[in-house]
Order: sequence, then structure tokens, then C-alpha cells
Amino acid sequence: MIKTYKYRLYPTKKQIQKLDWTLDKCRILYNSCLLDKKNRYEQTGKGLSRIGQQKILTADKERIEFLNDIHSQVLQNVLFRVERAFQNFFRRVKAGEKAGYPRFKGEGRYDSFTYPQSGFEIADNGFKLSKIGTVKIKLHRQPEGNIKTCTIKKEIDKWYACFSVEYEPIKKPIPTKSIGIDMGIKSFAVLSDGEVIENPKYLRKAEKKLISKQRRHSKKKKGSHNRKKARIKLAKLHCKVRNQRYDFHHKISRKIVDTYGYIAVEDLNIKGMVKTHHLAKSISDAGWGQFLNYLTYKAEEAGCKVEKVFPYYTSINCSVCGNSVPKTLAQRIHRCPFCNTAIDRDLNAAQNILLKSTAGTAGSNAWGEAVYQCPSLNQEALSNL
Repeated sequence: MIKTYKYRLYPTKKQIQKLDWTLDKCRILYNSCLLDKKNRYEQTGKGLSRIGQQKILTADKERIEFLNDIHSQVLQNVLFRVERAFQNFFRRVKAGEKAGYPRFKGEGRYDSFTYPQSGFEIADNGFKLSKIGTVKIKLHRQPEGNIKTCTIKKEIDKWYACFSVEYEPIKKPIPTKSIGIDMGIKSFAVLSDGEVIENPKYLRKAEKKLISKQRRHSKKKKGSHNRKKARIKLAKLHCKVRNQRYDFHHKISRKIVDTYGYIAVEDLNIKGMVKTHHLAKSISDAGWGQFLNYLTYKAEEAGCKVEKVFPYYTSINCSVCGNSVPKTLAQRIHRCPFCNTAIDRDLNAAQNILLKSTAGTAGSNAWGEAVYQCPSLNQEALSNL
């Protein structure tokens, strides 16, 4: 399996200048390769391959001095990025999606460079980078496995080293419990056993500060030093909100994977849902897609199973008797006139998600167990099972 470890770097002022310089030169090379591909196709009707661009790069090293001040594999990785950009472009064209032709990188739009195989080393006295020097690094934990690549990334005014590691996960006992999860906005998630995970709403809480900083930024003169400072302040606040959401998703997904061996979730069309402008900001603030990605890869590593089920009618159907009970979004309580069940609508949906999954359809015992685990179910409804 592949995992990425991310560590904070603390370069000196001189090293920061060298890192920024390297980023800018990689950006220039990226734009140059992009232009070469475009010109070759317009002139001959044929594309320029990455191997052909590597030959051009080798010849350019003899006449362009700054190319020799950057590690050779870092330069080669730039060519891979250009090739990947065109591969993604042709894939989108073939799939009938919005194509999005590869664009030139403006100043500040190129924020990382990669050592694919060599040129970096974790030493006792710091982190050695070829052509840059030994940089102070905070190794809050040792990377486990075989380090394949190292990417140096700049986030606003902070620097990070990201190691891509190939490893074999340690086998641990897999929990035997099953759970259904209903994602929401009022509550971030409701589990089929009755647990409710509150929605922290980090973006909503920071909205007033974001609006204030955005206004200050927009009033500054374009190209001025004050506008640059205002942009950095605004970016830092956005970064704080993003990191809070990352931390929340990591902790919740880890807790669920450590507790349950089988996890059923809705197969949501999140891209389509955010097109509804009434709910778009709230859905983006909750970050359902990111959470489900974290949950999936953590479950895969732990040997657990995540199953996506068809989401339709999970909020409408009764989890006890299965009859349809239509309701509006404003109705937060599921009241079934057929079996007299009265529970929270999100809890009812979570129960239905589990029941629609492989664990729920395995047999009558799975159905009965899933319902019995819910402490909020009407006792009369239980007796009717």
C-alpha cells in the first residue's frame, strides 16, 4: 500500500530564497514545455512526447546556466507533470466532460517540486536536499516503509516535506460490529446505533472574519504590497478553516474504523448536490466527500469494509416495517402510521442504509439486530417484528 507522510520544514531565510527560486524556475520550465507542445502540434499536427522534451532539456542544460542549479530529477518531474496534464485533458475529452486545456502557471500558481527517487535524505542533523542544503525538519513520527518520492510543498508561507511511502499494513483484529451512517447538515452524521456526531460548521463560524478580510483585500490597490499582505492574511484564515476540517474528519473516521468492521454509507452524488445553491455552502462546509475518502482508505488499511448503498428512499421508508412515509425536509421526526414508530428521521435513514447493505440483507437476524441496537425505537414497533 501507499501512504503519504507530511512533515513541517523550518528553512533559514537563505534556504527560503533558494526554495522559492527553485519553485519559480520549475514554473518557468513547466510553461516552456507546455508552449513547446502547443507549438509542435500547431506546426506539424503531431504532439511532442516527454522523451522528446527530455532530449531538449538535456541540450538546454549546456546553454542555460540555472538548469544546472536544480537537481536533474526535479527537472524531469516537471516534464512528467506536463505529460500528466495532457493525459488528463485527453481523458476528459474522450469521456465527454469539460475538457479544460492545460494552462500556463502564473506567479504563485506553482507550489511544489518533487524528488522522484534520489536527492533527499533524512539525517540526524536535519533533512538534506540536493542543491539546497540541510533543512530543519520536525519528525513528529518516523515514516514506516520504503520511501519512494519526496515532494517539497509551499502552503502560503510554510514549507512541508511529503514522503510517499510503500508499506505493508500491520494486521490487527477486525471489529465485528456493523454500522450505517447517514450524512447530514444539521448533524454531521447519525449512526444506526443512535450516536449523533455534531456538525462543527467551521466555515460558518469563521464567515464574519472571512468577509471582513475579503473586503479589506478587495479595497487594496492591485499589485501593491498592502494587497499582497491582505491576501496572505485571508489565505491563512482559509487555511485554518481547512485544517480544522481535516483534523475533525481524521479523528471521526479513525474512531469509526476502530469500532466497526463493516460500514455502510450512502453513494451520494455530491457534485450534483452542491449545484443546489440553497445547500451548496453547508455541504461544502461539512466536507462529506473528504470524510468518505478518509473513511475508505483507513478502512482498507485496517481490513474493514465500506459499502456504498443506493441512497434513494432511505429517509422516506420506515426502517421497521418498510412502508413509505413521505415527509418534507422540515419534518425532523419520522412517524410511521403503519407501525407507530417515532424516531429521528436521520436515525431512521441510518437504519435503512445499514438494512440496504450486504450486512442488512444477509438475513432476518441481521435485520432484527440492526433494529434492536437502536435505543430510540418505539417498543410497540419492536414487538411487531
